[in-house]
Amino acid sequence: MVKSSKPRKQRKHRYTAPLHIRKHFMHAHISKDAASKSSVKRKSAQISRGDTVKIMSGSRKGKTGKVSKVDTTKGLIFIDGIARKNAKGRELQIPIRPSAVYITELNMTDKRRAAKLTAGR
Repeated sequence: MVKSSKPRKQRKHRYTAPLHIRKHFMHAHISKDAASKSSVKRKSAQISRGDTVKIMSGSRKGKTGKVSKVDTTKGLIFIDGIARKNAKGRELQIPIRPSAVYITELNMTDKRRAAKLTAGR
């Protein structure tokens, strides 16, 4: 992270950061049940496609669904079942910030991710 405490410089760092640093902004807290079930020793993890999350803030608070897409460039995630209709009647998925969700079930099909999460810090 940038060492300055000025909000303008903090914001500039987030919006101009390269992708290998932006992936660190895509973390969310893990529920205690999911952590114990998957034997994860961390409080948060990077959100991945296939994770089940619960929305903790905003107008869709309390809804649960699987992550269908993770957009690292914009810093947003898209969840199945969380959509709205546009003027033409077509359903569009609503983008949600990772800080507004809580991981309730981890997708452990990726062996590298599973090894990283179970190893601890």
